[in-house]
Amino acid sequence: MNKSSATFLLLLATLSSSCLAEDKDKPAATPEKTMSKPQVTLSDEEWKKRLTEEQYRVTRTAGTERPFGKIYEEFEKQGEGTYYCVCCGAELFTSKEKFHSGCGWPSFYDASTAKNVLERPDHSHGMIRVETLCKRCGAHLGHVFDGESVSAATPTKRRFCINGVALHYVPKGGEPPKLLELGSADVEKKKEAVAKEAGVPVSKP
Repeated sequence: MNKSSATFLLLLATLSSSCLAEDKDKPAATPEKTMSKPQVTLSDEEWKKRLTEEQYRVTRTAGTERPFGKIYEEFEKQGEGTYYCVCCGAELFTSKEKFHSGCGWPSFYDASTAKNVLERPDHSHGMIRVETLCKRCGAHLGHVFDGESVSAATPTKRRFCINGVALHYVPKGGEPPKLLELGSADVEKKKEAVAKEAGVPVSKP
């Protein structure tokens, strides 16, 4: 082996070692909880028809209502009952998990049915938080916080800080809201078109 070949091999080995070292030093990617496609999917236009401007802003664009507002005052006065998603009607919380946190937003220490509330990392606005959403329709509900002093006395040591406009309250014994049908507006339109061609009457919820 001549001198130039040896020099080339030495240089190649050095570069390989350097690349391996860089890869080793890179932190492993942390998998995040990703939201599967919601069962209920409507277009923005359809959501705007179903919701008030504030409900749409909060639930469909991840907005936040102002603290200590009228809805919060109403929440504090509400007795036994159940809280449903204002968008699709899924059950989210009950008065059993409700507690007074003094933060200015409705607070619960647990979800009534875990299958309907999704938690996922939220790195928006330069903060590290855990966002809560309706798993059925993807509506933004608020955030959940662990180990706070305000929730220390609760069984879970957690605080679900929820926007009041995202909730539909039904007093104990009241009739729960009808669940919004699965599928999208486009799918429903296609069903209607097929039914019309077949001469079958279409019944809407």
